[in-house]
Amino acid sequence: MKPGFLEKLVARLDKVEPGEVQQILARLIREKGFLEQVFEALLEGVILLDPQGTIAFVNRAACGFFGLKAESAIGEPLAGQVRGLDWESLAKPGRTVSRDLEVFYPENRFLNFYLAPISDDGTPETSPPGYVMLVRDLTRTRAEAQETLESERLNALTLLAAGVAHEIGNPLNSLDIHLQLLGRKMRKLPPGDRKPLEEHLGTAREEIRRLDAILKQFLSAVRPTAPRRERTDLNAVLHDTLKLLEPELASRKIAVELDLAENLPPAELDAGQFQQVFYNLLRNAYQALKDSEGLIKVCTFSNDYEYRITIEDNGTGISPEHMGAIFEPYRTTKASGSGLGLLIVRRIIREHGGEIEIESEEGHGTRIIVFLPRGERTVRLLGEPEDAVIDIS
Repeated sequence: MKPGFLEKLVARLDKVEPGEVQQILARLIREKGFLEQVFEALLEGVILLDPQGTIAFVNRAACGFFGLKAESAIGEPLAGQVRGLDWESLAKPGRTVSRDLEVFYPENRFLNFYLAPISDDGTPETSPPGYVMLVRDLTRTRAEAQETLESERLNALTLLAAGVAHEIGNPLNSLDIHLQLLGRKMRKLPPGDRKPLEEHLGTAREEIRRLDAILKQFLSAVRPTAPRRERTDLNAVLHDTLKLLEPELASRKIAVELDLAENLPPAELDAGQFQQVFYNLLRNAYQALKDSEGLIKVCTFSNDYEYRITIEDNGTGISPEHMGAIFEPYRTTKASGSGLGLLIVRRIIREHGGEIEIESEEGHGTRIIVFLPRGERTVRLLGEPEDAVIDIS
């Protein structure tokens, strides 16, 4: 419809024949319905507003972004329907606004909206007849950017690992060899002179072993390792891991409650790597517990397409500021921690096609869920209902 059509129509309305008025109204209704269908088909949100910020139209996508119902939102102020938007500060004649915002209901999303005044002749007006707001969902874009950033960080760490392995690993091996030679020569000394030297030598060897363990942990955290998959009983891996931790759990009187699925199907995974995963997660859980009051719950579950392993504790929980950086290297709340444990855990799980989810509330414990795919999902034909009758005559 050409600009100014309605103004011209109103100006000569008294000269228009009744039949022609009916045709014009039918045309207006058709065009309005067509535009609404176009707006409803868009993935972007579209909200039309009057100069006071009252909603005149809202499409399906915008309703989904903000948790609105079109029938109840139309005729209401935008600021009352979308909390946190101040209409007076946004709507200025002749000015367009583009801003990002985060919404938490009905889903946590990152959005960008573009608010522009509507002008009939294309020039800024003192008081525009209305505004149009276009809303885009940036949640996936932000997630992809975060994944790219994480990938670049891991690539940088992998390059660093190669240098660390050469610059630190080789000297450690040399030191260990020389300490062995010193040990052999010390055996020739009188017992009185040998004992204090053996203590110093033992300390030096222990420190070398500690440095070597830190180096191996760093390398396993950053360099890719291909899983050696075989049919594995996840429940058995959990039992083996708990057996390794049994002395520490018993010394602190920490109870472990098991709810393991019976007849859990074997999983195609690297048993050694997943023992490392469960060891790290269970160790983190009991280190967050108070002696004699701690409880760890371990559950396994499977359905047609995935396994779920849940490890839950009633410990101190994780603060919101630490939750945001929980998978970053060298971030730890423990005095003796390396900050690499969860990075290793997530890498192993992702190399098996799975994912890890962490829920925590400070002072109320932590729940960790490991999701693992059972394999490629196949098409399953459903049988026809017994009472179905097909007439082909």
